[in-house]
Amino acid sequence: MGKFVVLASASPRRKELLESAGYEVVCDVSGADELEATDGDASELALENARRKVSVVAARHPAAIVIAADTVVAMNGEFFGKPANDEHAVQMLGRLSGRTHEVVTGVVLVVSGVWAEFAERTRVTFRDLEEADWRDYVRSVPVLDKAGAYAAQGDGGRIIARMEGSESNVIGLPMERLERELVRFF
Repeated sequence: MGKFVVLASASPRRKELLESAGYEVVCDVSGADELEATDGDASELALENARRKVSVVAARHPAAIVIAADTVVAMNGEFFGKPANDEHAVQMLGRLSGRTHEVVTGVVLVVSGVWAEFAERTRVTFRDLEEADWRDYVRSVPVLDKAGAYAAQGDGGRIIARMEGSESNVIGLPMERLERELVRFF
């Protein structure tokens, strides 16, 4: 048997990252209610949401390695979740334009009742673009299912000027750190 995991997510990007690393992945969406904000920092919010997801899915797969993740985009104490619509996406991107923000992914693993968790941070600096550029971006890239209203994969410098840290974290799952954690279970 290969490296089999249950991903508590419907994210095609997270599934693809795991499959690219050689894991056999089954997705099981938790349906758990997620928080949109907290009095704490972004890592607390991301970890709490990942905990909510993993607790539901791990109960359905007690013998499997279950992975849940939640990605939060934050700047100056403000959280940027998934945009409600295209106009909201343009507003978010305009506020992030020319500035540096953090992408924080909280990851929780559960195997046979044993929990492990961590949060990974990546600093992302956007190019300083005009509103028309952001409108064009939102028309050309599906952003409504992405925290912060943008996609790092395939960006090629279009909107991201600089990234400090894990690129896979910005895509949705910090694979470098996750694989170090998963070694314990295989």
